[in-house]
Amino acid sequence: MGPGPSNIHPRVLAAMAQPTIGHLDPAFIDLMDEIKVLLQYAFQTENAATFPLSAPGSAGMEACFANLVEPGDKVIVCQNGVFGGRMKENVERCGGIPVMVEDEWGCAVDLEKVEAALGTHPDAKILAFVHAETSTGVESDARALADLAIQHDCLTLVDTVTSLGGSPVLVDEWELDAVYSGSQKCLSCAPGLSPLTFSERALEKVKNRRSKVQSWFMDLNLIMGYWGKGRRRAYHHTAPVNALFGLHEALLMLREEGLENAWDRHLHNHLVLRDGLASLGIEFLVRKDWRLPQLNVVRVPEALNDASVRADLLKYYNLEIGGGLGPLAGDVWRIGLMGYSSRPENILLCVGALESMLKTCSALATVHKTLENQ
Repeated sequence: MGPGPSNIHPRVLAAMAQPTIGHLDPAFIDLMDEIKVLLQYAFQTENAATFPLSAPGSAGMEACFANLVEPGDKVIVCQNGVFGGRMKENVERCGGIPVMVEDEWGCAVDLEKVEAALGTHPDAKILAFVHAETSTGVESDARALADLAIQHDCLTLVDTVTSLGGSPVLVDEWELDAVYSGSQKCLSCAPGLSPLTFSERALEKVKNRRSKVQSWFMDLNLIMGYWGKGRRRAYHHTAPVNALFGLHEALLMLREEGLENAWDRHLHNHLVLRDGLASLGIEFLVRKDWRLPQLNVVRVPEALNDASVRADLLKYYNLEIGGGLGPLAGDVWRIGLMGYSSRPENILLCVGALESMLKTCSALATVHKTLENQ
C-alpha cells in the first residue's frame, strides 16, 4: 500500500508465466494490436500512436520530451512536487528552456499562474504538467490546463503515471497531446512498461523537427515502425514479451471492470480509508478537492516516528506504506490504494495496524510518565 508498485493481480502473474515467444512472432503481433486497442480504451483516445514503451514511466516521460523538445524550445513546466522537477531536468537535457510555474507541495497547479506564464511567454511551444503528483497525493485540473494550452497554441505534455486507471483520464475529450503513464500503479501490472499516447498535433511536431531526436531508442519515427499497423513490422528492439503478456491481461481486466467502475472503486475505498484514519486523529496533507483517491498523503502523528512505524508495519504486518519525499520527508506517509491493492481488506489491515501502534505508543507514554513521577 505504498506509492507503487501496487500488488499484481494473480491473473496478471499467471499471464506473465506463459512461455516466451518471439517479438516478431505472428501471435505476438496480434497481441500487440490488442494491447494498442486496450490502451486506447484506458486513455479514452483514438490516437493511432498509442502503445507501451519498453521501459518504466520515467522513460516514458523522457520519450515525450526527447521527441517534442528541440534545442531552444521554450516549455512552461508546472512543478508542485518531485515529478514536475524531473520535467524541468528533461527540458534542460533536451536543450530546451524551462519556464517554471511553481506551487507549494500539497497544492494543485495554480491555473492563474499558468495563464500568466503563457501570456508572458507567447513563444512557448509546450505546457508540461503532472496530472497526479505521486509525491504529494495531489490531482491538478488537467482539462482546465489543457484548455489554457490550446488558447495559447501550445502542446500539452502530461504525466498520468498515478492517475491512469484510477481517476478519469480523457485524452481526446481534454485534447491532450503527449501523455505517459506506468504499468505498476492502478493497472496492477509489473513495473517496467510505460503506456504512451500521442495526438496527431504532437506527431506533426515530431515529423517536422529541425534535428534528430536525441535518443535513438525513444525516437517515435523508429518505434512506430514496430508498433505501427499491418503484419510487417520493422525490427526495433526485443520487446519484453512476458511483461507485455501481463499488461495485456491487466488491460483486459480493466475493460471487464469498466473504467467508470474502476474510478468509482478507487474513490469509494479512499473515502473508507479517510474515515478510518480520521477516527485515529490522522489528518490529510491535501485539501479535500485536490486529493488523489488512489494515493493518500497524511501527516505523521506527533506521537509516532515516521521511519520506525513504517519499518514495524513491514516487519509485523507485512504492510508497506511510503514515506515523504523532498521537503515532506519524515512528515507524511503516502498510503496507496491502487489497482489490486485497492481492496477493503487492505484498508482494514492498514487502519488496524496504525491503531495498534498509536495505542502502544500511548501506553508507553503513560508508563514513562508514571516512572517520572515516582
